Order: sequence, then structure tokens, then C-alpha cells
Amino acid sequence: MSTVITIDDLGPEKIIQINKPRTGLQAIVVVDNVAAGPSIGGIRLTPEITLDECARLARAMTLKNAAAGLPHGGGKAMIAGDPSMPEAEKSRLVRAFARSIADVSDYIPGPDMGTNESCMAWILDETSRAVGLPRVLGGIPLDEIGATGYGLVIAIETAEAHSGVEIEGARVAVQGFGAVGLHAARFLSGKGARIVAASDSAGSISHPDGLDFETLAAIKKKGQKLRDLEKDGVVTGSPESIVAADCDIFIPAARPDVITTDNARLIKARLVAEGANIPASLEAEQLLHDRGICVLPDFIANAGGVICASVEHHRGSESQAMTVIGEKITRNVAQVLEQATTKNLTPRAAAEQMARKRIEEAMRLRRFG
Repeated sequence: MSTVITIDDLGPEKIIQINKPRTGLQAIVVVDNVAAGPSIGGIRLTPEITLDECARLARAMTLKNAAAGLPHGGGKAMIAGDPSMPEAEKSRLVRAFARSIADVSDYIPGPDMGTNESCMAWILDETSRAVGLPRVLGGIPLDEIGATGYGLVIAIETAEAHSGVEIEGARVAVQGFGAVGLHAARFLSGKGARIVAASDSAGSISHPDGLDFETLAAIKKKGQKLRDLEKDGVVTGSPESIVAADCDIFIPAARPDVITTDNARLIKARLVAEGANIPASLEAEQLLHDRGICVLPDFIANAGGVICASVEHHRGSESQAMTVIGEKITRNVAQVLEQATTKNLTPRAAAEQMARKRIEEAMRLRRFG
């Protein structure tokens, strides 16, 4: 478990490492900044956890919540474990984690990679606080309705004039056909885009004429891998090879750090919409910007999930959540791209300036530190 971390004037405020050998629980919680309100951030269940990655993800949540104008700061949690473990074992592990953070009142957990609405129900049962809950418990199941994927498509639509890419007829490659990538593909297909490439943990598939979304979704629903698709002309490859797909829009919606200085030159897309958190290094984003590729940064483009979570936390409805997602992401993407053009900045630099200004204003108004 890596212990390397960067500390600055924004945070992190709190770092908690949990190690309970009797239950097999190893976990990290990072509460980055709570100037605007209690932190919201997902719980990631993954075989390998590092403090560095958890802290970077928590900072991304701080920026995301500030950019969206939510009354929340940023936090993140990681639990070491196999996300495909039996449900009874997952329940035991997640409940043990929940009991360990019961007193961390400034962190509100939500679903992330490896966790879902059921996990949030278990956490609510143990702590009385969680978002992304099942409908039966009064929640808005953000993964089920595709809140993050919906927001991502709103961001792409808002960026059409800036990027020169129109959704109708656009060729799309989706890296990571999970909760975010699958729903982004669904909404984009509904607007006339063609999914020409997709990938999951086992590999990638591509077809120049496009892949039928319903067929891909059915494969994932059965628990199969995308490479199981039987269709003439489908080309298979490694999960990483999708970066070089011949497409107009590339959506990295898998793990962090998948776009690097080594593979950024392979990207053919004119628009990169970051569905995953911290999917690209700063240097890689700069290289893409220098090539004239529009990169919509993660904490602006994929904020739909946390916006939905905030609406749920404040007792709003599902329809309200989708409306607020559309309004906030449209406004923020337009503002970021305008500032990036006016000030000759990358979209990320412009977005960070906007978010940091809001955080610092909140810190000035609160007894902070």
C-alpha cells in the first residue's frame, strides 16, 4: 500500500488507513476538503489500493463538486478486494468497512468501481449515510439510470462547436464498457452516433461500420466479454489497443492513468471526453491539446453521478437530478471552453482555475483550518 501523497493548501484534511486482519479488511479513506460542505465520493473495491491514487481521486472529487457548485467537498475510499467476490463475502467486507467509518461524519459514501446500489444499502444500514441507494430505500440509483454517462453526453454535445465534432454520425470508441461507458454509448447511439470500438477488462473489439449497442449491452448483461461477439468484420485486440481506434470521439471510462505520453500520440479522435476519473496525465493532456484535440477534463465532464448523488442527499427526485445534471454540465463546459480559448489554456487548466476559485471563496467564508 503506497504511502506517497501530496499535501497543499486545499488538503487533504483527513487520511484514514484501516487494517483489520481478523476480518480481512484493508481500506483507505481520504477526506480532501470540506469547506463547501461534507465530502461526497465513491468507494472503489479493487485488488490493489494505494494512498496516492485515493488522494488523487479525492482531489478530483473536490474539484468536481466545486465546479458543479454543490454544497459538498471531495472525498474517496478504496477497499482492497476482488469486486467479483460472492455477494455474501462482499456484504461482510463492505459492512465491516462501514462500521470502521461510522464516526467519519464528514464523508458521505457513494458507489464507484466494484461497488453498487446494494453496497450503499449495506453502508446505510450500518452508518445511516450513503448516496446512490436503491429506489426501494428512497434513493436514485445513479448507475442504473446512467447519470454519469448522461452527463458525459451533455458535455460532448455542449462542446460540439468548439471541437468541430457533431454527435450525429460521429464514430465513437468507448474504453471501459461498464456503468459509465455503457450508458454513454446508449445515449450517444440514441443521438445518431456510431459505436465503432469498445473494450472491457478482457480486450477490445472494433468494426468500421459500427457495433450495435443493444447487442453489446446484452453481452454485458449476460456476464460475457465483448470479444465473445460473433460478427463478420469484428477486429479484436487488447484492452489498451482501443486508444488507437479510428474514431471521432474517444471516451476513456475505465481505470486511472490509461492515457500517457507514450500512447497519447496514437489517439486519432478529435474529442476526448473523460468518463473515468484521472484517466490521463497532465503531460498527455497537454500533448493532445497541442495536437488540436479537445479534451473535456474528468471533473467537468463526468460530474453527472455526483450531481445526482447530491440531489438524492438533499431529498430531490430522479427527474430533478437529470434536469440539474443537464443544466450544470452545460453551463460548466461552456464556461471552461470559453475561458480556455480566451486565456489560451488547456480545458483542464481553465477548469481548475474556476473550481479553485470557488473552493478558496468557501474557505474564506468558513472557519477552516
